Amino acid sequence: MAIVRVALPVAVDRLFDYWLPAGLDVRSGSVLRARLGRRRVLGVAVDLVQDSEIAPERLTPIDEVATELPPLPADLCALARFVSEYYQQPIGQCFAQMLPPLMKRRRILAEPEWRDAPAPAPGPPLNADQRAALAGVLAESTRFAPSLLQGVTGSGKTEVYFSAAERVIAEGRQVLLLVPEINLTPQLQLRIATALQGARVAILHSALSTSERLEHWLAAARGDAQLVVGTRLAVFAPLPRLGLIVVDEEHDASFKQQDGVRYHARDVAIYRARLRAVPVVLGSATPALETYAAARRGRYRWLKLPHRANAQASMPAVRLVPNRSPDTREGLGSTLRDAIAERIARGEQTLLFINRRGFAPSLLCAACGWKAQCPRCAARLVLHRSAGALRCHHCAHAERVPESCPDCGNQDLVPQGFGTQRLERALSELHPAARVLRIDRDSTQHKGAFATMRTAIAAGEVDILVGTQMLAKGHDFPRLTLVGVLGADNALYSADFRATERLFGLLEQVAGRAGRAALPGEVMVQTDFPDHPVYAALVDHDYDRFAQSLLSERELLGLPPYAHLALLSAEGPSRAAVDAFLGHAVEEGRSLVAARALRCEVYPPVAATIARRAGLERGQVLVQSAARAALHDFLPPWRAELERSSPRRVRWSLDVDPLGFA
Repeated sequence: MAIVRVALPVAVDRLFDYWLPAGLDVRSGSVLRARLGRRRVLGVAVDLVQDSEIAPERLTPIDEVATELPPLPADLCALARFVSEYYQQPIGQCFAQMLPPLMKRRRILAEPEWRDAPAPAPGPPLNADQRAALAGVLAESTRFAPSLLQGVTGSGKTEVYFSAAERVIAEGRQVLLLVPEINLTPQLQLRIATALQGARVAILHSALSTSERLEHWLAAARGDAQLVVGTRLAVFAPLPRLGLIVVDEEHDASFKQQDGVRYHARDVAIYRARLRAVPVVLGSATPALETYAAARRGRYRWLKLPHRANAQASMPAVRLVPNRSPDTREGLGSTLRDAIAERIARGEQTLLFINRRGFAPSLLCAACGWKAQCPRCAARLVLHRSAGALRCHHCAHAERVPESCPDCGNQDLVPQGFGTQRLERALSELHPAARVLRIDRDSTQHKGAFATMRTAIAAGEVDILVGTQMLAKGHDFPRLTLVGVLGADNALYSADFRATERLFGLLEQVAGRAGRAALPGEVMVQTDFPDHPVYAALVDHDYDRFAQSLLSERELLGLPPYAHLALLSAEGPSRAAVDAFLGHAVEEGRSLVAARALRCEVYPPVAATIARRAGLERGQVLVQSAARAALHDFLPPWRAELERSSPRRVRWSLDVDPLGFA
């Protein structure tokens, strides 16, 4: 009897054996439907064998081959196994990442329409730096060759990507371009239409409908799509003629999947490029320290674009201005207010960046000190005045704003701090004739809203933009000459060892929105700490100096990239249950380290940064090793013990190479 070993989308790290009925054409990678208990699930055939440890009478047959999907190619099967083994994730859920969503009712799908848009005006030719970078990218086009393309904001990294893609497509091969944000893909599509006229482009991200995503996935799998553009999930797209992978803004945290199957799309892309023997380009103005260190060690070819591509444009001047001056109005100091007024008078645009949505991050009683707390989380409720609501940004709990203090009855409830909504109102009051536009997750939740806003900005119909990190990268507005940054100091109080790295990257990105054309740009950062090294490096736009100082600090402290981490997180209805599970995990982990003489350190359990979320108590255990191999010798047996001993009421997960400790 032929046996098929199938990866099913369940949280159990094992394959399931089924017998193969006669007449079914099944091979490794075939997508199948099979019964699992009372459910009918989609799975992937991983292997065909003749024997099973399961008694023949207990085996059930494969229901059918899912003929609407082609078999997964060998490189995707290998990629699923890599994600499972490296990130310690269930094998079936890893294979499920490779598949597109299927419609409940089968129907014939139309192929994507490859529209030949009218030929737009060609962009300017590449400058000398860009040509040198392009030559470096394509120097070894038929083998695995990783490159870091480090270029200042506005240096034309995207034009280098497109020029490389044009060469690869002309050779009959496909290109995969990963971008961090869904909102960047419509803008990229317009730029692609200019740079790669007539190219057949497939788009893959989670905001597409099921049918759209399936159509574009199939176009990639058939080889019809020459360029696939997408967010992190696109790293798993089938590409039979893959010739180049590009990861734009490779430092961006959104490339890390933080729930479900935890993986980092940048690192998976590098591994996939190795599997397929193709070049991979990692692009950023502020590379992740892991990437920067790899380039310094010579593991990656290091390509640089030190100047802006537009010869008329220069890097914006950065000024550090007082955050708490006596004449501050609604969080805006006089220096920044005057600069905004000057831009309005000149018909130029201003971007005010504050990475907090809502009206105010908390609501306080002036009499007794009561603060609005989420009843389900160890966090404060955020005031959303336009909706008349207090909302938790962690669990989505919402309640109406109270008319008086629940504790003392005082009606003087004071919003504490500033969010995008409060800043929008303040600017509208200060400049009644100005056109103020707020861009954050709340204002762009409807489909097409962000694209409409972006068109209005580009058309000069907006004078002042107020936004969060949605506006920090990938946008080019020629008349935007002033960027004001509020609340940046908040990150300096963080206990996260990556906080300053992220802060510099975010500030350099948002600063890069100013002065990208002929009009000079200026950046004003309101701060209480003008002497902090982050701001000193920002004033000089000197990422290299800042990165080298951080690397020295990390090496001294034994932190990434000089150490490798895994984070065990647990949550449950009671603190006692969570602490007991994590305490047992530490005990077993330390015993394993001692028994096998592994160079790993298992730290004591601690509460998570947000100790309670959505009604569940949360805790963590960190494992650290200077040797990646030692960590990966430790994790599989430790994980097996955790699976054997974990109580029903405690949920837990492992995160290899965690980006933070939330």
